[in-house]
Amino acid sequence: MIVELARGNRVIQRELESRFQVEPPAAELIANTECAISDATDYDERQINHNFDYDDAAYKTIERNFRSLIAAGQLEKVMELALELMREGSHQVEMSDEGLMTDDIEECLNVVVTAIKKSDLPRSKVTAWCEAMQKSDRVEFIFQNELEALSKRK
Repeated sequence: MIVELARGNRVIQRELESRFQVEPPAAELIANTECAISDATDYDERQINHNFDYDDAAYKTIERNFRSLIAAGQLEKVMELALELMREGSHQVEMSDEGLMTDDIEECLNVVVTAIKKSDLPRSKVTAWCEAMQKSDRVEFIFQNELEALSKRK
């Protein structure tokens, strides 16, 4: 019964997965991360240029899921998800008054960049990803120094 209730409410599902350290299969984890990105970056268009509430727990879920997916060998999929997070998250920051969620976005991206530094991905793929991330940043300041350094790393 609890599982059925949790599946009907993403907030409850995220809380239970976090509390009990549930590790769903990679495909489900990817889908859950996509939902968490949507939930985290959502905002009410009537609140543009205000210091609106946002789903901080969803950002924590993204960070946790990025770590789990990387541990499961899904770094390239995480890179795709990070690109979506940059697109949607920077849009949310752009629409807010103070961009309070910037730190949450950067914490998630730091997980990815740290994994990329330890990986054996081809330099061309890393550089292309960094460029795509920078182009997707609508406010042009989210994690820019780190992405620039990563793209120039030998």
